[in-house]
Amino acid sequence: MPERTSSVSIERMSTLYECLKSPTLYAEAYAIEPPAALLGQQVWPRQPGFFIRQAHAADGPALLPADGANPPVTTEAVPSSAVPLGMELVQGQFGLVPAWVKSASDAKLRSTKLAVTRGETMSTAMATREVWRKGQRCIIPMQAFFVDDWRSQKAVPTRIARVDGQPMGVAGLWERWTQGPDDLISFSMITVNANSHALMNRYGPNGNEKRMPAILNEGAYAAWLNAPIDKAREFMRAYPAHGLLANPVQKK
Repeated sequence: MPERTSSVSIERMSTLYECLKSPTLYAEAYAIEPPAALLGQQVWPRQPGFFIRQAHAADGPALLPADGANPPVTTEAVPSSAVPLGMELVQGQFGLVPAWVKSASDAKLRSTKLAVTRGETMSTAMATREVWRKGQRCIIPMQAFFVDDWRSQKAVPTRIARVDGQPMGVAGLWERWTQGPDDLISFSMITVNANSHALMNRYGPNGNEKRMPAILNEGAYAAWLNAPIDKAREFMRAYPAHGLLANPVQKK
């Protein structure tokens, strides 16, 4: 396990995830153009990561420059006449920065708190309601995510992956923030309640509500990105427990 895992605080373990191990996996798992290079083995708040979004003619070219910069992208609601061009891979910061944030210092503070968005309140919460209204949904590619097992009264970092070893696609929201010379594309992971989940109800602090990422079924990727706003909530479901595997992490 990379050393970075052990340096992430216990409170951050639920917002730490493992990236795909090979560029070719992006094409194989999501049928999109793979990145020219990988960004790192893991992503945690305020670090760069990839997400997949709907590409539209109104947006211009896909956002995957070789130098890692973020070229301009519209955040206006896509007109009904815009023609979908499929899905595209975008680089952004993990941790949403709302468009109405006024300063870089406030953006830094809010992004850490908004790495995760509750599926139950994403359409009404001040930080995400406009993003939801504009349909800025995305898919976060990951090989696994990390949670803490507190059943022994001590936090035991645990890696959650698919039983078949295939990449996951987690539902998320994305936004673009600009303030003077600062221009930042960011994204947030959506979570759902897991109190009754046969696997995920074991994790997280004792006595607290159990949560898990909103893992999408493979056949639902395009549907999640394209669904009308009144249908998009139907994708907020807990992934079947029998399809997931949990393994304690050996710290260095």
